[in-house]
Amino acid sequence: MSDIYKGGFEISAMKYLKMTHEQAETFYAIHKERPFFSGLVQFMSSAPVVVAILKRKNAVEEYRKLIGATNPEEAEEGTIRKKYAESIQKNAVHGSDCIESAYVEANFFFAQYEKF
Repeated sequence: MSDIYKGGFEISAMKYLKMTHEQAETFYAIHKERPFFSGLVQFMSSAPVVVAILKRKNAVEEYRKLIGATNPEEAEEGTIRKKYAESIQKNAVHGSDCIESAYVEANFFFAQYEKF
C-alpha cells in the first residue's frame, strides 16, 4: 500500500476477497480467446486478492505508470511490477486500461453504496 500512497493516490474503497472461478472468467472475459486466459483465471481464483478504487488526478494514466509494464522484466525500476511481480501472468497487480474500464471494473467489485 505504501507504493500507492507514495504515488499520490487516495484509496476510496477497498476489499479483500477470493474470486470464484466463474467471477474470474467474467472479469477477464475480454481475454477469453487468448492462450493465457485459462491460466489467468486459474491463478486469479487460486487465492484472495485486494481490490481497490483509487483516486487521483489522471488516476488511470498515473496508476499505469506506477505499476509498470505487464512483463516485469520490461518494467522500469521502482514500479510495482518490477519490485513484486514473478512473471507476466503473475504480475502482482491489475490496472484499468482506460477510465471506461475503471468504471466497469469498480462496478464489478463494489456496490454503489460502497463507493465514495
